[in-house]
Amino acid sequence: MPDLPPWQPLWPEGAPLARGNKEHDIPALRNFPPAASPNGAALLVLPGGGYGHLAVHEGEGFARWFAGLGYHAFELRYRLAPHGYKHPAMWMDAARALRIVRTRFGRVGIIGSSAGGHLAAHLTVHNDPGNPAAKDPIERQSSRPDLAVLCYPVITMVGASAHSGSRRNLLGENPATALCEDVSPERHVTRATPPCFVWHTVEDRGVAVENSVDFAMALRRAEVPFELHLYEKGQHGIGLANGHPWTIECARWVGQTFGLSSPAEP
Repeated sequence: MPDLPPWQPLWPEGAPLARGNKEHDIPALRNFPPAASPNGAALLVLPGGGYGHLAVHEGEGFARWFAGLGYHAFELRYRLAPHGYKHPAMWMDAARALRIVRTRFGRVGIIGSSAGGHLAAHLTVHNDPGNPAAKDPIERQSSRPDLAVLCYPVITMVGASAHSGSRRNLLGENPATALCEDVSPERHVTRATPPCFVWHTVEDRGVAVENSVDFAMALRRAEVPFELHLYEKGQHGIGLANGHPWTIECARWVGQTFGLSSPAEP
């Protein structure tokens, strides 16, 4: 296995809301350059882990996969609940990371799995065009991804389909209803939401498949382009699963949506 690229802090002078200066207080990116012919597009990878840890196979594993398809892949190490962080720290990390990637690339997508899928979806519906008056040139960049891939995502924070562990880690023990609704992406989809590729397995007992279905229906009501893929078999957190069919469909869709002349194949 090749050496891992180094982590680069999102805020070299220290992150907002930081509680210390240890590694877990320093959100950071690492860049996996294309292993194949570069296609000029980039993917920001957000691993899952219930906002309590970061799953390696959904971080480094996904980044290496996209790099193998010709993309510049950037893995995000975002802040987590066990180290004292709650919303909006994670969202701030994701938005800053996307702005950084956008300083280098014109086409930037985001992919998140499980709780990382929630974070990706949240940024997909809560973003901004950047502040042209900002002294920091990174903050002048848009935080809106051009497309989003959501893998068995946590979506809603209200009702029976909510993933209680992610909600507790993100919002605390007894969050206000209004806060839960604010961080439920299915409630904030608009026509400005970028195209999405969403997939889930029906037998997922970790995060209910209704999360993906309800988000897809919100996209449909807003007339946002999307693909929804549901598979009967597969437990939560399967990742790439040795070339699962979702990877073939996703590679096609991402290349097609980015408008690449030769969409990547696995």
